[in-house]
Amino acid sequence: MNQDREARRQALLGFLRTIQKAGRPVESLSDTDRLVASGLIDSLAILQIVTYLETTYGIDFSIRGVSPEELGSIGGILDLIEQEKK
Repeated sequence: MNQDREARRQALLGFLRTIQKAGRPVESLSDTDRLVASGLIDSLAILQIVTYLETTYGIDFSIRGVSPEELGSIGGILDLIEQEKK
């Protein structure tokens, strides 16, 4: 994993800690675990993730649309950020 991706991963984990449900630490998830299915967040938290990505990375979801698949895992979110940064 390159340094930029790892830095974005750590920032994302920090954000997820602020919205996670009690009892499931972020650190227990792999990059491929489904965030909602794992119980870390509820489906409404996806909107908070969208807002975080718009604010932090300037991703315009009104243009690109929201894909639950892309936002469903830590790895998917990191991939989306990398695609938008190109």
